[in-house]
Amino acid sequence: MTWDPTHYLTYADERGRPFFDLLARVGADRPNTVTDLGCGPGNLTLTLAERWPGARIVGLDSSPEMIEAAPSGRGVDFEVRDLRSWIAHADPVDVVVSNATLQWVDGHLDLLPQLAAKAGQWLAFQVPGNFDEPSHTIRTELASRPEYAVHLNDVAVPSSHDPADYHRALAPLGFEVDAWETTYLHVLHGPDAVFDWVSSTGARPTIQALPAGLREEFVDEFRARLREAYPEGEAGVLLPFRRIFVVARRVES
Repeated sequence: MTWDPTHYLTYADERGRPFFDLLARVGADRPNTVTDLGCGPGNLTLTLAERWPGARIVGLDSSPEMIEAAPSGRGVDFEVRDLRSWIAHADPVDVVVSNATLQWVDGHLDLLPQLAAKAGQWLAFQVPGNFDEPSHTIRTELASRPEYAVHLNDVAVPSSHDPADYHRALAPLGFEVDAWETTYLHVLHGPDAVFDWVSSTGARPTIQALPAGLREEFVDEFRARLREAYPEGEAGVLLPFRRIFVVARRVES
């Protein structure tokens, strides 16, 4: 499965807003090291260098396409690296940030103790929490049909947990945890705006895994059902999007 940075950045403002809402609760003053896990095309990682100009900032992503699109220089180093590999082998850093990435990591709730061990001062992450919305349930229903399911057994499907689950996982590890949720109401434009959104993120692995012929059939019905679920009105297409935020500060012993 490959990612398309250009397609992903179509809604850069809407995707970026949760990142800044997350970082607004991180009180790190002068960290020496900051790592952005799942940095994507790096546009948001650059803002970390603006906030903490004295820090060594590294953006990591498992997608070569995303890292290739990331801007070089400007105070940030970018690397192609898997999140699990980083957790297993990296030295601790002062601030660990992860924006809309952990939902792709199977069993990430159980992985949190290892991830937290790498955060010297702060761990901050945000994940989507909208998997009960039609934008996801329609994909799940279609993907379960026999003609599609045979091609989708091993396809990545994102998932996440509630704020209280993350709080319970991190608080016993010596962190003061701030966990909350926000539902954004994105106003998109065009009859297929929601399909354009999901086909660059959550639904992309499913669509790519289907062979020619079946892929087009899947996409045609997916588009039609999303248009019905999210009709375009005078103001545009309204997409409610719930997100889960966690900011954990290590408490001095």
